[in-house]
Amino acid sequence: MPDADSFDGIMLVSFGGPRTCDDVMPFLRNVTRGRGIPDARLTDVAEHYYHFGGASPINEQNDALVAALDAELHARGHRLPIWIGNRNWDPYLGDALTQAYQAGCRSLLTVRTSSYASYSSCRQYTEDLDKALAKTGLQGKLRLGKVRQFFNHPGFVAPFVAGLEHSLDRLQADNPGLTADDVEVIFTGHSLPLGAARSSGFGGWRSSEGGAYVAQHRQVAEQIVAAVRGARDGTETLGFRHWQLAWQSRSGPASQPWLEPDINDAIAELPAVGRKAVITVPISFISDHMEVVWDLDIEAAATAARLGLDYARVPAPGTHPAFVQGLADMIEERLGLREGRISTGAVGPWPDCCPADCCPPAIHPHTKAAQR
Repeated sequence: MPDADSFDGIMLVSFGGPRTCDDVMPFLRNVTRGRGIPDARLTDVAEHYYHFGGASPINEQNDALVAALDAELHARGHRLPIWIGNRNWDPYLGDALTQAYQAGCRSLLTVRTSSYASYSSCRQYTEDLDKALAKTGLQGKLRLGKVRQFFNHPGFVAPFVAGLEHSLDRLQADNPGLTADDVEVIFTGHSLPLGAARSSGFGGWRSSEGGAYVAQHRQVAEQIVAAVRGARDGTETLGFRHWQLAWQSRSGPASQPWLEPDINDAIAELPAVGRKAVITVPISFISDHMEVVWDLDIEAAATAARLGLDYARVPAPGTHPAFVQGLADMIEERLGLREGRISTGAVGPWPDCCPADCCPPAIHPHTKAAQR
């Protein structure tokens, strides 16, 4: 890691997404390379992108976030150039790192577009950056640091609080007869194989079922619930008494256990317990990209409609001012310009530098056999 005050550029490190219909299958092959997923399955997923003209929303959303973050940093007197580098599509990490180096950057602070601890949402980003440095010949020439995992930063949590309040107001306006007992709030996280979830985090974080990944999602949900209930209790606005954590975007084989329940299975249980409305809150995600739009706005909404449930979905933070300001705050932390490291909830902020044993890749039976 570079010294705290030595960064001379910033890179938003993202998953990436296709821009045209011709990009979709090559992009999906990049994402699933080495996992043995047949093209027939990829073709099914490709239909999600074709439904929207082949372009993933993530590209415009990343551009908008960079523009908002750049404006916020400029307003604070910082003149740090910002690049975008993707793991799975253009602009690829190697190209972005090369561009930054050629522009004179020698110490780059990375902001990953994933806020939780797991192999795929943190450590794999670091490994891919290391591979890109090696491939481009920039090892030892361009040093990289990172902004901490920000699941419990107030700037990440606040937009969900505001969005949930807005969704409750909308449901009340559409159906004034709804009561707090009629509403179920379902916080959604990106599902992971159970092994990957259990190995997430380090130290005591792994003591709970689901490791740090599940524990962090539950803590974020609890913070949002406490904030919204605290603001609405005792008022005439619609509240809620019931909430749960569910999962979306599963992509593995049926034989492999993943985090459950699936969002659609969770919604299917609601009429039997008297619910009349459901609100989904995608707390795994920083923007409304394809997984959010397809899984929640199309599939989950259709499930709710089939069951006669009123439905609303809270937006991801995107370019919400609180989120952009929170990212700028954490950048200033790494620049050594802020005292203290703020977080919400009982657990303190995640370390800037993850321990060496944090979030190792899960070892599956077929991997063990191959190693023997």
